[in-house]
Amino acid sequence: MARNTPRPTLSRRREVSHTSARSLLMTLLGEFVLPRDRPVWTSTLVDVLATFDVEEKSARQALARSAAEGWLASERVGRRVRWSLTSPGRRLLTEGAQRIYEFGSTERQWDGNWLVLLVSVPETKRDLRHRLRTQLSWAGFGSPEAGVWISPDTRRELEAMSILKELGLAEEAMSFTASYGAVGSQDSMVARAWDLTELENRYEEFIDEFTALDPPNGDAVLHAQTRLVHEWRRFPFLDPQLPSSLLPSNWSGSKAAELFHRKHVEWRPAAQQRWDELIAEQDAA
Repeated sequence: MARNTPRPTLSRRREVSHTSARSLLMTLLGEFVLPRDRPVWTSTLVDVLATFDVEEKSARQALARSAAEGWLASERVGRRVRWSLTSPGRRLLTEGAQRIYEFGSTERQWDGNWLVLLVSVPETKRDLRHRLRTQLSWAGFGSPEAGVWISPDTRRELEAMSILKELGLAEEAMSFTASYGAVGSQDSMVARAWDLTELENRYEEFIDEFTALDPPNGDAVLHAQTRLVHEWRRFPFLDPQLPSSLLPSNWSGSKAAELFHRKHVEWRPAAQQRWDELIAEQDAA
């Protein structure tokens, strides 16, 4: 895809370096705690988060907030505390892991049909408009014109209905399934509905960051694997997963997906081993 402006690499790297402790904690829980049916010490989580420049106070606050929301349960052992995933927490992370690890691994065949939603919200209800845009965008919909939302995945109609009901908009909305007609250009509609240039910029930054990364030891591999998963987990919420026929040639998303899955498989054994070593060290302390 041609670009008119340079990729904003520095701004994105600054964004990554200030990632919230809570978000990083969820990455660690999903990647290393979820696969094991055992609790993890506070010190283990705090120490690993510290490698991402997360201060101890912020790490402990992230643990407390996760517990307050029902994802974690604490257990005091002497003067120390360890944490276990609750049933809701395990379910949340299992669903998240499935979405993260499956994203980009397969391509759905497209029959050429579009799901079209017609739903308008008055300008005076700006908060409602924002919530509608946010939730439909997360669900993979794009909006080529005000009040019109489209998706090439007609299976998303039930999800769209759920969103509209939650927002109290279902009664006024309408949905259709149709193929594109002879008027106008389907490519132009896609370009208006989704900012694929910005999305490709993000994919290119991911590729730049991880292609040449070759961590030399256990600690470095654990850090690299966490970063890899943490950065990749953004894309299921950013990428509408359009069929390849609707994407620019040499789409960077395909390259980024291949890179993620290859690096994740390559680094996983050493990263998981190092996590087990950290757990053993804390158990013996």
